[in-house]
Amino acid sequence: MEVQVAPLRAWDDFFPGSDRFALPDLKDISKWNNRVVSNLLYYQTNYLMVAAALVSIVGFLSPLNMLIGGTVVVLVFLGFVWMSHNKDILRKLKKQYPTTFVVAIMLSSYFLISYLGDVMVFMFGITLPLLLMFVHASLRLRNIQNKLQNKMEGIGLKKTPMGFILDALEQQEDSINKLADYISKVKE
Repeated sequence: MEVQVAPLRAWDDFFPGSDRFALPDLKDISKWNNRVVSNLLYYQTNYLMVAAALVSIVGFLSPLNMLIGGTVVVLVFLGFVWMSHNKDILRKLKKQYPTTFVVAIMLSSYFLISYLGDVMVFMFGITLPLLLMFVHASLRLRNIQNKLQNKMEGIGLKKTPMGFILDALEQQEDSINKLADYISKVKE
């Protein structure tokens, strides 16, 4: 399957005034999760640019520690994904509590990096960009174009890098299953 890069969204769409931001409904975790996943897919190139800028700054100041930190996080992420595909209990945990799964990856990475080297590189070069993405994706309200793009992503009309990451975290299956059920009902 061909990977497509999502377009870079305009700055005024990505970070407009406070009228397009609101606190999520903390009582409805699935709705909050849906908002985060949708925004991660829609603004993925913007998030990549912000993360690249932060990683570049930290990498310039401490290149070896940044390389070690990035390698550890990628290896821990791949290890957790592999284990969750092979262990049923971890698969259920990942599906029911995706935030817990990501926090476990970050904590494991933190302890490995603290053993290997500079923790501040981990905090500013890896954790800060992820935290900024999560906060923005949690607070940014979705618009019609965002919802349309995510439906295209969900039914497989286009695949993006963030789509692959969210698939690895099993965060798109429910949307795809709901859409497939809806299409099958319409056909009947």
